[in-house]
Amino acid sequence: MTILITGGAGFIGGNFVLDWLAQSSEAVINLDKLTYAGNLETLASLQGDARHVFVRGDIGDTALVASLLAKYRPRAVLNFAAESHVDRSIHSPEDFIQTNIVGTFRLLESVRAYWGSLPEADQAAFRFLHVSTDEVYGSLAAGEAAFTETHRYEPNSPYSASKAASDHLVRAYHHTYGLPVLTTNCSNNYGPHHFPEKLIPLMIVNALAGKPLPVYGDGMQVRDWLYVKDHCSAIRRVLDAGALGEVYNVGGWNEKPNIEIVRTVCALLDELRPKQGGASYSAQISYVKDRPGHDRRYAIDAGKIERELGWRPAETFDTGIRKTVQWYLAHPEWVAHVQSGAYRDWVKTQYAATAPA
Repeated sequence: MTILITGGAGFIGGNFVLDWLAQSSEAVINLDKLTYAGNLETLASLQGDARHVFVRGDIGDTALVASLLAKYRPRAVLNFAAESHVDRSIHSPEDFIQTNIVGTFRLLESVRAYWGSLPEADQAAFRFLHVSTDEVYGSLAAGEAAFTETHRYEPNSPYSASKAASDHLVRAYHHTYGLPVLTTNCSNNYGPHHFPEKLIPLMIVNALAGKPLPVYGDGMQVRDWLYVKDHCSAIRRVLDAGALGEVYNVGGWNEKPNIEIVRTVCALLDELRPKQGGASYSAQISYVKDRPGHDRRYAIDAGKIERELGWRPAETFDTGIRKTVQWYLAHPEWVAHVQSGAYRDWVKTQYAATAPA
């Protein structure tokens, strides 16, 4: 038994691979393009583990994906691969169109051909699980009810628009071709191995380096925060028991404004890594011009996955954020390597002559 994971060297995908292999003997074929946010150091503990097969490649490479499907014959494909940073999508939207829309389309085509070739029993057991975001639903005003799975799609950034398009493609491939799909829409993830461009790791890294802690606008943009290992457990549960063609919102039941997140990180650093002289890291907070089209509030109603599949997050925000800060304090070498050009140079050299598996 084997599963194929795309984007398995990224933040959520990498955590999922580690979590999966900590609990299962089922092998993982891990396909990742190793763009700036893909980091094999996240998976260093799996070196030499025969259950983990890493292949550097693009989900849009139909020949490569077809060869992997034919060779390893997975019972499921889990699609984590995505460009996912809103700021980057504002400055370079085409990358998001290519990966999140065109790439997902090509992946679906490869998977559809593979699934169609399977014996009937294997077809019935097969699953394609698409990992998406709550940002496809747009923005909520204060006091509005949280997003449910039937909320209208109203994406407001090139990133969320590209993810919305990918969600629609996945839905269409189920209704048109019968492909057995599942979709999850998650809230903001945080936790270990998070690339330090996103809010929480950026605040930790900048605080320790004595740099400003940039907060957009008034800092009152509200997000629901989900500890990444809870997200992993939700995906496993949906893969195991989700109803075909269904969408499941995955959230942490933790709505908080960004400035509160930043102040919480500062307070934990004050406790766990106090500055000489006793000054607070919060003195480094710096308000900056808001980004274009910044959504004011996201909130996930994760009631469906709880009612139908019995899943709830194990971590509160207080327990999850403490674990996150502690992890970054304990792994400065991971942060240094992922921020340096040396890692990218190594990837370029390591995979320059690698032929498709």
